[in-house]
Amino acid sequence: MSRLVRSYELIFIVHPEVDDAGLAAVIETVKKLVERGGGKVVRVDRWGLRRLAYPIKKLWEGQYVLMYLEMDPQQVAELERSFALAEQILRHLVVRLEEELVGAGEVAEAEGGAQAVGEVEGEAETETEVEAAVEDEAVEPSESAAE
Repeated sequence: MSRLVRSYELIFIVHPEVDDAGLAAVIETVKKLVERGGGKVVRVDRWGLRRLAYPIKKLWEGQYVLMYLEMDPQQVAELERSFALAEQILRHLVVRLEEELVGAGEVAEAEGGAQAVGEVEGEAETETEVEAAVEDEAVEPSESAAE
């Protein structure tokens, strides 16, 4: 019996006072969480320190990290549970990528085609919309998306 593996985008915001070594440790911890469940990290993009649209825990800035993952859909809940316990991660969003956008283990550089998983539903077409969706998560959470 083969496992179902899907491609996901994970974006998370780390506390702005975490230094480069601490940020690398947070990223490594997330990688280990994904790999422990049999998943694979395809790519990691550090977006750096950015201003938030509204304060989160009285903070106006955060360090954004975008990861492309391949993992079992059931592993998403485990990953989100771990993020809830991580004090350094202010917000996160996991987005399932449509299959035609992913080829040969690499993420295609195309706009559109993302389906939100977890608390935020809808489509995210650009980095700005994904960023806005992460920030809207705390303001207007919706029902969990069904897999």
